[in-house]
Amino acid sequence: QVQLVESGGGLVQVGGSLRLSCAASGRAFSSYVMAWFRQAPGKEREFVAAMPWSSIYYADSVKGRFTISRDNAKNTVYLQMNSLKPEDTAVYYCAASQRAGNYYRVPAYPYWGQGTQVTVSS
Repeated sequence: QVQLVESGGGLVQVGGSLRLSCAASGRAFSSYVMAWFRQAPGKEREFVAAMPWSSIYYADSVKGRFTISRDNAKNTVYLQMNSLKPEDTAVYYCAASQRAGNYYRVPAYPYWGQGTQVTVSS
């Protein structure tokens, strides 16, 4: 089992940048598929990015602006967010799974962090 704690959210102006971090506790962090999702008020939780081991997947809405990375030695996954837009405003969640496949789907991930708020002001 793994526990996840996100940090790094905050208030930023349009065009600005933020880097989110997700620290994982537990063993065998390198064996987990790690992902980021987000949920805006009144909307369903949506996929942002996933890093199943050596592959990387992004939602079309963030491709070219966001970068997911991981440091297995630090048990941490990151989300670098550049060129932020008001529509990026949401609570961002880190998620983990030990199974391959369905990287875009919320039910594929049994482990979730508590979320960190990102607000982009215009």
